[in-house]
Order: sequence, then structure tokens, then C-alpha cells
Amino acid sequence: MSSKNGFNASASVPGVAVDGCGAQNTYTLLPGDVAMGFDGDVLETLLGSCVSVILTDPRRTTGVMCHILHSLKAPAAEANNTAYATQAMQSLFALLRSVGIAPEMCEAFVYGGGNMFPQIFSKFHVGIGNADWALDFLESHAIPVVEQSVGGAFYRKVRWSVGARSPQVVETATHVSSNG
Repeated sequence: MSSKNGFNASASVPGVAVDGCGAQNTYTLLPGDVAMGFDGDVLETLLGSCVSVILTDPRRTTGVMCHILHSLKAPAAEANNTAYATQAMQSLFALLRSVGIAPEMCEAFVYGGGNMFPQIFSKFHVGIGNADWALDFLESHAIPVVEQSVGGAFYRKVRWSVGARSPQVVETATHVSSNG
């Protein structure tokens, strides 16, 4: 079984990338992807209005990342689609539990939720709805968010090598002003 971008997928969690072989791997997540990495593996994604949640054990030897596209409830026909927030977080939790880590003991990083059309939407936009959902979900599960970069009119490239350092986040404006 493999996900849409060629990851080796876990038999217990559909559409999820996992490679427990000990080799260092790079997982590039597309919208709706979920992946697990171990010390030295790289998890990366590019975000606009989507949100990425990273959960890691306190020793930072294991990490999971998702790329959430929709914070709305999934329609019945999409009940297992990890593009939807609830399904993505359930998959992250299942992956952590599969290696003996209690999700409630993890730390979180949250990125994304940008306003991709600031010239049209000045207040509420889908990106901030996605970010609010992720932060509320983590708070409701008492999972501390140690770093976040959400909102704004930015694309974000997120790259994390599972380990002690925080993820690297590069922000790029959604458009360039003609006024200089």
C-alpha cells in the first residue's frame, strides 16, 4: 500500500508514510498526507491556507506531521480522508500509539493558515479557520504548542529534521505590491 506520493504506507493507518528501517528518509507531504519520522528523518511541506501540525515526543526522537486541507467535518464518503482535520489528527494519534507514544505527552508545532487572497478577504478566511481549528483541537487535548506561525498573507515552507532543533519555516508573501 502506498500513498499518493509514493511513501511506504503503514498497514494499520491507510494513506500514511512510515519507514521504521532506521535509514534516514525525507518525506515531502502534499495536501492530505500524514507521515511519521524518526531521529534524523526529514518531514517537509509547503503551506498556503492549509495547516501543518507536528507532534513529537518530549525527547524528540519521533515525530509525526500532517498537511490539513479542510477543518470542516468530512462528508461520509470521505470518512478516512486525512485531508480533513479530524481524520488527520486521528491518524497522527494512531501512528504515535503504534510506537508506544501517548499523544497527550507530546509537544506540538503549528504552521500555515495563510490568507492566500488578502485583496479579497480582509478578516475571516479559510486559512485562519484551519489554524484556529488546529490550535483549539490541541488545547482540548492538553497538548502544548511550543511554536506556531499562523495567519498572515504568507506561503510557508516547513522543514523539520526529527531531533532537538525546531522546524525551519520560510515565509514568502502571497503577492508583491506594485507600490514598491
